[in-house]
Amino acid sequence: MARSDLLVSLVRAGTSGDRRLMKSTVEAIIAEERSKQHNVLAEKLTKAMNGMGNGVHQLQAVPVEPAHRGRDFIAEVQPQRRLEELVLPDLVRTACSQLIEEHHRANVLRSHSLEPRHRVLLVGPPGNGKTTLAEAVAEALALPLYVVRYELMIGSYLGETASRLKRLFDYVRTTPCVLFFDEFDVLGKERGDTHETGEIKRVVSSLLLQIDDLPSYAIVMAATNHAELLDRAVWRRFQIRMELPRPTQKQMAAFITTFLARLDEPAGMTAETLAKRLGPVSYSEAEQFCLDLFRQQVLAMGERPLKTIVAEQLKLWAARVSASQPQDEGLSRAGTSAPENPGT
Repeated sequence: MARSDLLVSLVRAGTSGDRRLMKSTVEAIIAEERSKQHNVLAEKLTKAMNGMGNGVHQLQAVPVEPAHRGRDFIAEVQPQRRLEELVLPDLVRTACSQLIEEHHRANVLRSHSLEPRHRVLLVGPPGNGKTTLAEAVAEALALPLYVVRYELMIGSYLGETASRLKRLFDYVRTTPCVLFFDEFDVLGKERGDTHETGEIKRVVSSLLLQIDDLPSYAIVMAATNHAELLDRAVWRRFQIRMELPRPTQKQMAAFITTFLARLDEPAGMTAETLAKRLGPVSYSEAEQFCLDLFRQQVLAMGERPLKTIVAEQLKLWAARVSASQPQDEGLSRAGTSAPENPGT
C-alpha cells in the first residue's frame, strides 16, 4: 500500500485536475513499489500513467516515448565500496553521513513537511575519489548506482540530446537510485560562453529543469574536474557541494596502510615512508601501485619476500615518474637516470 500522503496527493490531483501533481504523485508511488520489489504492479502503474493499452489519456501534455527507454543511456554499477573504507576529509565525511541519515529517516523529515537533500556536486582533481564516493553513498543507501553514458546520451541532431535527457529523467523519477554524472561539465557548461552553440545552451536549460523536477528519493550526484566551466545556475541546483582535493601525505599513509594490511607480510618500510616515496599522487595512482604489489606477491608464491617486491616496484615507479616529466630538448632521456627517491 502506498504511503497515505501519496494517496491524499493523488486524490487532490484528481479532484483539482492538476495533471502535473498527478504525474509526480504516480511516479512516486511507482518508485515506492519498485523499492518493495513489487515490479508487476510498478509496470502496470507505468503503463496506466502513459495510457498504454487501456484507453486512458496520457498524463503528459504530449506523447512521449516509453519511460523505460531512458535506461538505454545509463550503465548500472553494483556498489561495492563502503564509506567506512574511504579516506576522506572530515567535512566530506560529515556531509555524507548527514545525507545518508536524511534518507534513512526520510519519513521523520516528511512528517515535518521536509524532504531529504538529494542533489550533490563533487569537485576536485581526477583520481581522488569522486566516483568511488558516489558508489559508497549508493552502497550505504542500498540503492543501484546509475552512471550516465555520454556516448549514447549526446546526439548530433538538433534537440536530440535534450530529448534523451528527458527520457533518462523520466525513467529515474520512477526508480529510487543514485544517478551519477561524471565529467559533469560536458553537459553543464556555462551558457554565457560565446564559443558554445545554441544547442548546448538548450541542453543546459533542459538539464537544469530536469534536475529541479527530480523527486528526493532519486539522488543525483555530479562530479567535475573543472568547476570553473560550470554554468552559474548549475551551482544553485546542488544542495550539497563537496571538494575532494589531492590527499595529504598523512591521508595517503592511511590509505596505503589499508592495503599493506591485506598483504600479511612485512613490507620493509612503513606506510608513511612509502607514501613519501610515491610523492604527490592521487588515490587512483596509489591504488594502482598497491595493486601491482599485490599482483607480484601473488605471482611470487612465497619465493620472494615482500620487501624485495616493494623495492623493485619503487624503482619502476621512479622510472615512470621520470618518463612523465618534460625533458630539455638537448638532453637525451636515455642518458638520464631515474631519481632514487621521487617526490621527496
